[in-house]
Amino acid sequence: MKIAVYGHSIDKKNINYIIKFLTYSYNNSISIYIEKNFYKILNSFKEFEKFKYLPIYISYKDIIKGFDFMFTFGGDGTILDSLIFVRDSGLPILGINTGHLGFLSTFSKDFFIKNLDLIFKKKLYSSIRNLLLLETSIKDINIFNIALNEIVLFRNNTVSMITIDTIIDDEFLTSYWADGLIISTPTGSTGYSLSCGGPIITPENQNFVITPIAPHNLFYRPLIIPNNKNIHLKIHSASNVYSISLDTRLYILNTNIELYIKKAPFNVKIIQKNKKIFYKTLREKLMWIGR
Repeated sequence: MKIAVYGHSIDKKNINYIIKFLTYSYNNSISIYIEKNFYKILNSFKEFEKFKYLPIYISYKDIIKGFDFMFTFGGDGTILDSLIFVRDSGLPILGINTGHLGFLSTFSKDFFIKNLDLIFKKKLYSSIRNLLLLETSIKDINIFNIALNEIVLFRNNTVSMITIDTIIDDEFLTSYWADGLIISTPTGSTGYSLSCGGPIITPENQNFVITPIAPHNLFYRPLIIPNNKNIHLKIHSASNVYSISLDTRLYILNTNIELYIKKAPFNVKIIQKNKKIFYKTLREKLMWIGR
């Protein structure tokens, strides 16, 4: 078995969890590959000394074949960033929550360490999540064009609102006059879209949500559409540029660049404790209180 390990950072209070995990993997003849930058962080801890000879990986090409899991240490943002390496490989992602949120990284550190046998026997639930695919009217733009949570476009270098002409399957919807617009998957419905008044959608739904950010017209409301629709966006701004983010990655584009958003032709697998974890996570993270 081969596994990939990824993270942004690690606190000293959490390093022992990683060491226990690496020790278990090593003792069970599991091949461990650590992302280059995360390896440098781990190597700064003396506890990592006996693992400093572990191989590293640098890019998507290093892990597209023969791997069984991607383990991420951090929050939901760490899982989102791991897509750069996972892409269309089908590699399942298991997130250990050492951060703040936990809609995706649902494994607590203690549960994770206590259930390594169960994890490596692949006895847990694999949640299939849809992705967004971005294409642009200019083909040579250097953008990693996949998003798990959302694609957001918003004003840049101006205090004025921008206008976003929105066409769905070649049919004009409206021109949003707002600070920006969010195109969200069900996975991302608990993120930025939710904070802008969007609905919560359970992961198994086959939908996208279009949510305006601070629209000028208060009658603009979030819109749920089937995820087999194609979304075409034309942006108008006084500054002639706008910002666009795909999950955690930010770019600045000229307004002459139009956007085409649709469902990606592949999915991503998120490993969870069980099939019923989503509602429990909602109760805990949104502090919903029972009787």
